[in-house]
Amino acid sequence: MTKNLLRGFGGALAVSALALSALPAVAESFRLGLITPPPHVWTQAAEAFGEELAERSGGAHSLQVFPAQQLGNEAEMLQQLQSGALDMAFMTVAEVSNRAPSFGAFYAPFLADDLGHAARILRSDVAQGMLDELPEQIGVVGLGYGMAGLRQIVSRGEVDEAADLAGLKIRITPFTPILDFYNALDTAPTPMPLPDVYDALANGQVDAIDMDAELIWGLRYYEHADTIIESNHMMFPMVALVSGRVWALLSDEDKDLIAELMGAAVDGTIDVYVAEEPGWLEQIQGTDRTYVQVGPEFFGDVPAEWDAIWSVRSDMLDDLRAVADATRE
Repeated sequence: MTKNLLRGFGGALAVSALALSALPAVAESFRLGLITPPPHVWTQAAEAFGEELAERSGGAHSLQVFPAQQLGNEAEMLQQLQSGALDMAFMTVAEVSNRAPSFGAFYAPFLADDLGHAARILRSDVAQGMLDELPEQIGVVGLGYGMAGLRQIVSRGEVDEAADLAGLKIRITPFTPILDFYNALDTAPTPMPLPDVYDALANGQVDAIDMDAELIWGLRYYEHADTIIESNHMMFPMVALVSGRVWALLSDEDKDLIAELMGAAVDGTIDVYVAEEPGWLEQIQGTDRTYVQVGPEFFGDVPAEWDAIWSVRSDMLDDLRAVADATRE
């Protein structure tokens, strides 16, 4: 995204001078919300962004970080961004795809071969260009992508083949692309916010969960599982967002500074996962749980069924598949 596009966003909003005058002046202290707990890579990146912003602005700006859904779930935080009640967020692309369906293409099954490949896809010109549609579509400015690794499956029961998952209540992040994947797998996908997952798995409220390696290990979800399936079936990107209303009130200098620092903060999470996820998976594999490594063939026709659905819903699926093909090593 070019600086000129970012700077010109106030005009794209078509907000009248009267409406702008009704908004509070841009506060020296910005508020940033996210759903991840304090130790999570995303939360740490947000804290680091705040420290850098304060330093580079000479103390003119500071940042308050609100992790663990303190400001609401992602749908609620997105509404706050649209109204200007919340300044910034690190948000799953999943939630964005609920409002901008083209972003659902990022969740194409086996789009990325591994984390390094996922990084190249997210850093591609095609992916970066998709951010340009966010101001008009949902009233926010996207400043870059992060990531939370690839998705795995944790099951309370033994799983030898995909048919063993049929009928199971599987916790998912509440968004359409992953819902379609697990519906095609004949499971009972169960949307659930992250803070509820551990207890739900422990008490049998869900039979399995769709999760990344960092949280499977760090939040000890494996303790209530019999089988860990390393499937790497989807990437799970994140996007840095600024309220369009807040952005329209910033000076050009502040826009440039925030775009630089916020973009770098989320991009840095990609490098963290590329470096750290193999270690998390190794530690999970070292537990006494059954550990199974599978590929696309495990899921049979499900990836193709998903593509058939989303080739209609997202005009970016073919483009991202082409990027994936071009960036394979």
